Amino acid sequence: MTGRAADPPYLIRTERLTIRCWEPRDAPLLKDALDTSLDHLRPWLPWAGEEPQTLEKKVALLRRFRGQFDLGDDFVYGIFTGDETEVVGGSGLHTRIGAGAFEIGYWLRASRLHQGHASDTVAALTRVAFAVCGVERVEIRIDPANAASLRVPRRLGFVEEATLRRRLPAAGEPVSRDVTIFTVFADGFEATPMATLSIEAYGPDGERVY
Repeated sequence: MTGRAADPPYLIRTERLTIRCWEPRDAPLLKDALDTSLDHLRPWLPWAGEEPQTLEKKVALLRRFRGQFDLGDDFVYGIFTGDETEVVGGSGLHTRIGAGAFEIGYWLRASRLHQGHASDTVAALTRVAFAVCGVERVEIRIDPANAASLRVPRRLGFVEEATLRRRLPAAGEPVSRDVTIFTVFADGFEATPMATLSIEAYGPDGERVY
């Protein structure tokens, strides 16, 4: 049981961004975004410690992301400029916290920080999680030392529920880091600032679903 009425859309558009399922052809753009942002990403993301990787490995990664998306197992998105000429970052509606809920993660390339792109992405994905997928709960989990990332759920109206000790895998460190959990429920979404963001969402066949 997935606890959702439908799988997430393949493509979401906001006023500034295109948020969509990764394709293998995106590998060069993804590699450029990561290779130019490693100093910014490595303190917070364990997988960034394995970068830089070859283009071939990036193609294989994006094939896996696309396969998981198609199978309904997990939903990893690329964040692009509106014309899709640049990768702004990455995000996802992750199924790892159980039925009826999604966890949202996000990262941005270094040159796109402090422009509101993370907030727009989280707001868009939260809206489709409730309006399209029909889940009950969306969570964000963040290292409490990551001040920039903490500002996003706080700005958007998520409720800070708890900080748990030593639950977050840490890159190259023997002890896991603490994690702060933020939550919003479906019946509280319209009261948050996220409800003001206008989006369009499309399924795998290009049909508009929201």
